[in-house]
Amino acid sequence: MPTSEPSVQSISGVTPPQTAESVVMTAWPSVGGTPLGQLLGRLYRLDAGFGPIRVGRLALLATLPVGLMLYLGMRLPWAIRRFQVTNRRVTVNRGVRPIVERYCELDRFDSIELVIHPGQEWFDCGDLVFRLGAVETLRLKGVSRPEPFRRICLEVRQSYVGVRAAIAQSAGAA
Repeated sequence: MPTSEPSVQSISGVTPPQTAESVVMTAWPSVGGTPLGQLLGRLYRLDAGFGPIRVGRLALLATLPVGLMLYLGMRLPWAIRRFQVTNRRVTVNRGVRPIVERYCELDRFDSIELVIHPGQEWFDCGDLVFRLGAVETLRLKGVSRPEPFRRICLEVRQSYVGVRAAIAQSAGAA
């Protein structure tokens, strides 16, 4: 029975981008990324009423089937989407067996803007806009808990660009 050699890594669990692409973090889209979800979010945050009886809470009860159908519709095998940051790029994947639909390489953006549309704050989601200067290179709509995903993208990008610059500098010195 043949034994496979373990891969040699300088730091355990860290895969260089030249060797293989590995996922750092995955985020899922929220129903707040859809126009209907944003409408529901604006409705749910209405605070008019008295005591524990609020318009938003009553609206939530009345539209529960609509919200549930919207959520389940996003989880159908052909509609499943996820956002991933890898050691090479940020991707939008579609399907049960993820197929990359769109992507932005880590050196193709220098800032990430968080845009929260009305209604998205109720779902704790927002759009992430990746920019290289003034040019939009990628937009992720309705990212659930967007701030941690944004931070990870920026940290992975900083590491990627820093290592590439160090390698280029050492190759130029040789």
